[in-house]
Amino acid sequence: MRHSNLKGFPKDFLWSASTSAYQVEGAWNEAGKGRSVQDVKTSYPEGTSDFKVASDHYHHMEEDIALLAEMGLKAYRFSIAWTRIIPDGDGEINKEGVKFYHKLIDECLKHNIEPIVTMYHFDLPFELEKKGGWSSRATIDAFLKFSKVLFEEYGSKVKYFLTINEQNMMILHGSVIGTTAEENDNRWKIAYQQNHHMLVAQAKAMELCHTICPNSKIGPAPNISSVYPASSKPEDYLAAQNFTAIRNWLYLDMAVFGRYNATAWSYFEEIDAVPKIEEGDMEALKNAKPDFIAFNYYSTATVKANNYDKNAKDLTGDQQLALGEAGVFEGAKNPNLEKTQFGWEIDPIGFRITLREVYDRYQLPIIITENGLGAFDKLEDGTVHDAYRIEYYKKHLHEIKEALTDGVKVFGYSPWSAIDLVSTHQGVTKRYGFIYVNRDEFDLKDLKRYKKDSFHWYKKTIEENGGNIE
Repeated sequence: MRHSNLKGFPKDFLWSASTSAYQVEGAWNEAGKGRSVQDVKTSYPEGTSDFKVASDHYHHMEEDIALLAEMGLKAYRFSIAWTRIIPDGDGEINKEGVKFYHKLIDECLKHNIEPIVTMYHFDLPFELEKKGGWSSRATIDAFLKFSKVLFEEYGSKVKYFLTINEQNMMILHGSVIGTTAEENDNRWKIAYQQNHHMLVAQAKAMELCHTICPNSKIGPAPNISSVYPASSKPEDYLAAQNFTAIRNWLYLDMAVFGRYNATAWSYFEEIDAVPKIEEGDMEALKNAKPDFIAFNYYSTATVKANNYDKNAKDLTGDQQLALGEAGVFEGAKNPNLEKTQFGWEIDPIGFRITLREVYDRYQLPIIITENGLGAFDKLEDGTVHDAYRIEYYKKHLHEIKEALTDGVKVFGYSPWSAIDLVSTHQGVTKRYGFIYVNRDEFDLKDLKRYKKDSFHWYKKTIEENGGNIE
């Protein structure tokens, strides 16, 4: 649909930006923090750094928040490291960790920045992982204990909580992200049992939030993208439906409706991966009632029919990882899309499509919690001339305006990332931030912060409430 006049962004639109604890904080073993699954990794993509220092945000927090305030952010989305609050995941509370996030939240509020707290972003406590991780139902109780601490400590200050970042990516690509290590014949049975436990934990956390801090709002934060069929063949369209159910609706149908998606469930039956559901689980799932949907968007996916080829690969842009299911779908290249320097497809119109699909299906307000361009940024004369990033954001923000005019309720935009951090797959070299951090993969240099051109552009965008993007 072509609109003759586009609606503007709402007056109270949450112009934001995002980070995650393990990718930005550093201080991995300071002030009582325990080890997460990210801290104990021994294998990284060749030539990439670990997360032990990252951007050293832990020691630069006040400086970083001041820069975000200078940029004009109305909100800041960050995650709280589970192991900084409860070092072993389920034992004693670390007062120093609790204190740090009070300082971070208070610093945001001092600058009129709304804190948006992600409760769990890929950093499961290693002590829980050793006991089975999300394969164990005990982790549900551990997550609720952690959640209770967050709600009681920060609920009076935080209006927006996000439960679990990209649960679907942890299930589909967990061994690469570093959230699970299982790679065997029972992979999917194990993964979807873990998924069920995460869904139950998320649902109970949502209900607990509404009980402890009734003035706060809470929602899920998966990675969602529309899925195109590679052709007009009915078989390809069916494959696209299959992948959409497995990738998207499995997670959001459960979060919003409290039920398993029918197509995804039939897929579980086909591959012998039906999760064990215990008494009370489905009741808990139905009681969740999220207040909004948060989702991360980078690109769409394209798939075609798969005639039981077990060597099928995913070429859809889903973190550029191998994935294909015999008889279900197979990844396909989309010749109509440009790509980033790291091979990820760029699809702004697909962003609008995804927004429409999510809102039409669930009728809940939406906040975008990640969207961004990773690139080989070069520091020149104290800045980075990242016109390519500005162009990327302009196109995606235009499509939010198109979606708003379509009737989609979008109340915030939190691109990835606020500041340069350590990318999960490509380390420090792959930069996303509005703020450049002066370090290389293995040379920490001085960690000085520099404002990129995109920093100044985003500041103007916020000042004009998006009036400058057309």
